[in-house]
Amino acid sequence: MNAKGRRSRLRATHVAVGGAVLAIVVLFFGAPFAFILLTASKGQAEAAEFSFGWPTEFLLLQNLGEVLTTRDGIVVRALINSTVITTLSVALIVLLSAMVAFVLSRRPGPATSAVTLIMYLALLVPPAIVPTIWVLQGTGLFKTLAGVILVQVAYGMPFSVLLFRAFMTTVPRELDEAALIDGATSWRLFWVIVFPLLRPVMVTVIVIQAIVVFNDFATPLYFLPGDANATAQLTLFNFRSQFFTSWNLLFANILVVTVPPLLAFIFFSRQIVAGMSSGAIK
Repeated sequence: MNAKGRRSRLRATHVAVGGAVLAIVVLFFGAPFAFILLTASKGQAEAAEFSFGWPTEFLLLQNLGEVLTTRDGIVVRALINSTVITTLSVALIVLLSAMVAFVLSRRPGPATSAVTLIMYLALLVPPAIVPTIWVLQGTGLFKTLAGVILVQVAYGMPFSVLLFRAFMTTVPRELDEAALIDGATSWRLFWVIVFPLLRPVMVTVIVIQAIVVFNDFATPLYFLPGDANATAQLTLFNFRSQFFTSWNLLFANILVVTVPPLLAFIFFSRQIVAGMSSGAIK
């Protein structure tokens, strides 16, 4: 076989391997979503069969409408609550984590090592639910959006601080020295010089934390009970009880609360990879 034939055979092998990998990815990630979509499009009795077949009558819009209007629109209120919690939590995580990481990267010493150790421990030690509820009750923040936002900030900061710090150590110290020689204060140095350079890792933190906070089920369940402040994930209880479950409406509800973070991840996936790569290469 000549060189041209070997190249053609090698190219065909690469195409076959790529096609096989793509088929596996579609099977693992596309099949569950297709099952949710099909079940959400069926009637109540047909959905209870849990088959992968095409619905005899396509009822997706009708089921989505019933989900959005159930219990005076609790799903819509839950989506608004989840959006508020996610937006404010991620904003505080980004700002506070960037400031903490700036100090940790610019002031080495025993205190910096101690804070870094605390961040690592916070990633490893599971959250203490009962003491946290006790603190929130004592401060009047239990069953409030503000209390849950503070808990989400506490959960999200350790990972974000370490990510910001890893990126910030790659920012040349010469920029700091030049700014200080020109008379800039530490506060101005951070906001004017350093903070704009954090955009790649900032996008990564925003997207990851937004998906984590929006999809969080346990935190609102423990710290935000009740219908008044329900979040998107807690609405999945609406169509399930001890003796009866409307599977078509339950899957339609899953579709409603899954699509927003999925679209955000797809839209910002390129920025996430760029942020990670930028931090690794520098």
